[in-house]
Amino acid sequence: MENKSTRRSGQVLLVWGLLVAAANLRASLTGVGPLLDQVQADLGLTPAVLGLLNTLPLLAFAALSPMVPRLAARWGSERLLGGALVVLTLGIAVRWTPSTVGLFAGTMLIGAGIAVGNVLLPSLIKRDFPTKVGLLTSAYATVMGGVAAVASGVAVPISEVAPGGWYTALGCWILTALVAVLLWLPQMRTAPPASRAVRGPHQLPWRSGLAWAVTAFMGLQSLGFYVVVTWLPQVFQDNGISAASAGWLLFLFQAVAVLTSLAVPGALRWAGDQRALATICSAIMLLGYLGLLVAPSLAVLWSIVLGLGGGACLVLALAFLGMRAQDAAGAGALSAMAQSIGYLLAAVGPVVFGLLHTVSSGWQAPLAFMCVAAAGQTVVSLVAGRGTVRSAEVREPDRALSVPESAPSPEH
Repeated sequence: MENKSTRRSGQVLLVWGLLVAAANLRASLTGVGPLLDQVQADLGLTPAVLGLLNTLPLLAFAALSPMVPRLAARWGSERLLGGALVVLTLGIAVRWTPSTVGLFAGTMLIGAGIAVGNVLLPSLIKRDFPTKVGLLTSAYATVMGGVAAVASGVAVPISEVAPGGWYTALGCWILTALVAVLLWLPQMRTAPPASRAVRGPHQLPWRSGLAWAVTAFMGLQSLGFYVVVTWLPQVFQDNGISAASAGWLLFLFQAVAVLTSLAVPGALRWAGDQRALATICSAIMLLGYLGLLVAPSLAVLWSIVLGLGGGACLVLALAFLGMRAQDAAGAGALSAMAQSIGYLLAAVGPVVFGLLHTVSSGWQAPLAFMCVAAAGQTVVSLVAGRGTVRSAEVREPDRALSVPESAPSPEH
């Protein structure tokens, strides 16, 4: 009885650790967009250089994600995630220093820490909670999105009242990062032996068409999210909305996305597969971009529509990493592939969006580009929403090191 109680307490602590870690995977990025004008005025940066603040983390995601499965196999997933949270905390501290070098160096460290967390959380959930992938994925996506929404909403108000202005508005998130480190320490001390670590195929499933569909879905929904958090406030401001109000509209987008993500687990349990759900949610994103294109004055409505589609698409993209994999090792490999290529695509999005705005001197061409991206996401959702990436499409895993595959699939 005591062992059962201890095991249950350990699982509760693990869930809390995963959720608080997830709370740090976006907040330090989404608070940047509303502050770009202040950063530019204070440091004298050109728009092109300023755009790197949101592009550099995405490039870090793309570069580091393929390395995470091998690093996890060597050091253990718990220790690697703990180290990533420390790097993230250090990055926020470095970015708090009042200099251009500190701003960009801290941003790179933040991107490195988040890259590791992005890959490891789906594989840890698949390993330790194989029958609750959809539920826990929705929970961590909700926490991640909720804290990110708060970060974008309070960025300007904090910068206006706090000593240090925008430096403090970006640096205050070190508190949540420190809490995550402290909550994860017990997992590092009690990490499982190598035989239970998330190990297996180090090669990524490049030969799987399903893996490519999941990757495309992840990349296109990420592209949409980072374009929105980078440029949506500016689109609204150019249509006569104040900077503070534009920041709160970005908060509205993310708040609606959080509420929508809460409904996804029920839909996942009800649906035989996720094709219809993913297609509908992608089509809602397309509707939001079309709305901004033809009636940009209806800012509140399109913020809500984009939030409805975006929140569900994020949870689906993350859930696909576990649901389309055979086991935890496969989830790690699929996660690394999808997030590497996906975030590389996402990094291109804000740059292309801004370039189209510069070339066309308006928002019609950039928004038309987003309509095309959303239409592509709608198409690939028909493939990404069903099936399993087989181990034969990677390389045969080492049975002595792989996670047992006896646990039931969350799809059935």
